[in-house]
Amino acid sequence: MANNEEVKSSTGMGECIGKAGTTVKEGIVSSLKGINEIESEIVSIVRNTVSNTLKTAMYVTGESFAVTKDVIKGAIQGTEEVGTGLILTTKCVAKGVVMGVSDVGGDVINAASQTVKASVKGASEIGADVGLVARRAVDGVIEATKETGGNAEDVAKAAVAGAIETAGTIGNTAVRSVTEMLVGVVEGVKGIAGALLPKSCSTSSKVSQEGTSASQEKTGVSEITTRSRKKNEE
Repeated sequence: MANNEEVKSSTGMGECIGKAGTTVKEGIVSSLKGINEIESEIVSIVRNTVSNTLKTAMYVTGESFAVTKDVIKGAIQGTEEVGTGLILTTKCVAKGVVMGVSDVGGDVINAASQTVKASVKGASEIGADVGLVARRAVDGVIEATKETGGNAEDVAKAAVAGAIETAGTIGNTAVRSVTEMLVGVVEGVKGIAGALLPKSCSTSSKVSQEGTSASQEKTGVSEITTRSRKKNEE
């Protein structure tokens, strides 16, 4: 009997699970499907709201900034009201904003920058993790740009720069948190590392990919933090 159990366990978790395992598996699958549906709904609501609002405006470019700020404020208040973390919804909201602006031919790059800025500022005001919110917002605007056929490289540059700039108005801790969270994003998009990160940080990325220590990457983040601090002091 013991031998049979050993053989059964050696076949792997994916091949044979009991009633309890099946129940948990089905519950997780159902929950994740529900989360995906909720995220899609948030993107759709924000996208339609932004595009419809801008369609009624006389000057799309001039109105997009105000609409973006208003949408982010609404998202923050909504997450607070229902007790859902801002971090969970930021990506969807940011994605919806950029898609909505794109739908009416607005300035997507500016919209991306303003969306990230508003998200970081809003996160700071309610005590949320500005680094994680910045990362989610940047991920959202980049994803939206790719899906709408825009220039993801330029949008990523504007979004990351906006996040670091806004973090600089909050404080050194915020700058450090945001830059540490966004180093991977910047280096993951072709051409951005050279524009926003010091050479030492860009080089460390290549070295770390070859299996070397990531200490050089931390040095790059430190340099960004120092540069942002100096700019803030000026």
